[in-house]
Amino acid sequence: MNVFRKKSVEQTLAETGESGHALKRDLTWWDLAIMGVAVAVGAGIFSIGAQAAAFHAGPAVVLSFLIAGVVCGAAVMCYAEFASMIPVAGSAYTFTYTTVGEIVAWVIGWDLILEMLMAGSVVSKYWGVYLNQFFELIGWNINTNIAIGSFNFDLAPVIIVAFFTALLVMGTKIGARVDGALTILKIAIVVFIVVVGFFYIKAENFTPFIPPSEPAASTDGSGVSAVMEQPLWQWATGMAPSIYGVTGIISGAALVFFAFLGFDVVATASEETINPKKNVPLGLGLIIVLYTLVAIVTTGMVSYKDLAKQSDPSLAVAFKMVGADWAAKIISLGIVIGMATVVMVLLLGLTRVVFAMSRDGLLPRGLSHTGKHGTPVRLQIIVGVVMALIAACCNVGILSDMVNIGTLSAFTLVAISIPIMRKKRPDLERSFKIPGNPWVPILIALANLWLMVNLSVLTWIRFVVWLIVGFAIYFGYGYRHARLGAGELEVAAQE
Repeated sequence: MNVFRKKSVEQTLAETGESGHALKRDLTWWDLAIMGVAVAVGAGIFSIGAQAAAFHAGPAVVLSFLIAGVVCGAAVMCYAEFASMIPVAGSAYTFTYTTVGEIVAWVIGWDLILEMLMAGSVVSKYWGVYLNQFFELIGWNINTNIAIGSFNFDLAPVIIVAFFTALLVMGTKIGARVDGALTILKIAIVVFIVVVGFFYIKAENFTPFIPPSEPAASTDGSGVSAVMEQPLWQWATGMAPSIYGVTGIISGAALVFFAFLGFDVVATASEETINPKKNVPLGLGLIIVLYTLVAIVTTGMVSYKDLAKQSDPSLAVAFKMVGADWAAKIISLGIVIGMATVVMVLLLGLTRVVFAMSRDGLLPRGLSHTGKHGTPVRLQIIVGVVMALIAACCNVGILSDMVNIGTLSAFTLVAISIPIMRKKRPDLERSFKIPGNPWVPILIALANLWLMVNLSVLTWIRFVVWLIVGFAIYFGYGYRHARLGAGELEVAAQE
């Protein structure tokens, strides 16, 4: 059994033109840049930042965003080098299949499915929550939740997922244009929020900038113990559960990493991009600076202690706490628009990862069939149905950390793969090269690992369970049906 068998770059590129399994190239660098902004300026900027300030870092959440941004930006450079060499759907999964081997590629693909499925479900669920809050703020007596006995079904996630699924079925370009228009409106609202918010800032709310460390208690209302919520490294070293302080800044960075999800999603669209060797690095190179400004506004308007007393800390809640209800209404509208654009990009990214794994035979090949619009219609609909049902029927709020651990694990292995690929295939054309090889990629991998061990013990337990399920599928189906394995058998038979 050769679980470390690898695909050649030439074979990977050749498969992008396979009849019935090829995606249409019609995205520009602008489309990719807008996708990155669309998915990044969403839940992270409107709610995750406030939660990180309230329960982890206080005003020093600004540093959490900077740390997460630097780590993500460094990882993006690794993605940019690979995407310029191998502009193929599947992102980190495809990259590692050509460098480290099939079993590692499977783990990464399985992690990316976890990341994007959970992220899409969480965001579409919260989209429904904020839509109902917006209706309440403007005085409309509308609720999208349907109670069937003790069972609650939220119609809102189904509506938003179905809308963007239909757009993506008709063509990735159409979906990107709609997403782009909504993203521009969303950015305008964010700029408005920052400008208005600065008028409500009080200097005393920034003191102390790094709150002193204090014992942690369960913060999510779920009854989960503080031990299960503490970072893995604290539990492993026997430290008592704590929040704030320097450790709070790092755990806050691990949490707000959710905000930078868009960059690896962009890489999954490489195969549908015009002139990808130039345009993918440009799209991936987009720098997000709005987070820092919003973090300053949020923690400057209200005390992090007061924010921590709220049941669901968010930017809108901060404006309501200072009496700016009119601004809260605009923010709620921005949240509704912002989260809608995130759903589309996550639907696209998840479908493209499953598409790549299916085309390789690790998942059923029929899922990678493309229709007349150059999109995997059948797979897109299946993904949409699954995501909508999870969001409509499940309490997915506690799973947001699962998004981060999936992303960080993918980032880690992509960074490790850079020096491996430089040594194995120095002949390949690279329109972008990350500087400082091999030490910079190794440092990037270590930084991602450090953020991973700052995620909670409970998140790691769930992650291990997810991996066990993944290995069962790989050894039960994927290994035996992989096209790469079939090719090896054909060669052996000829010899």
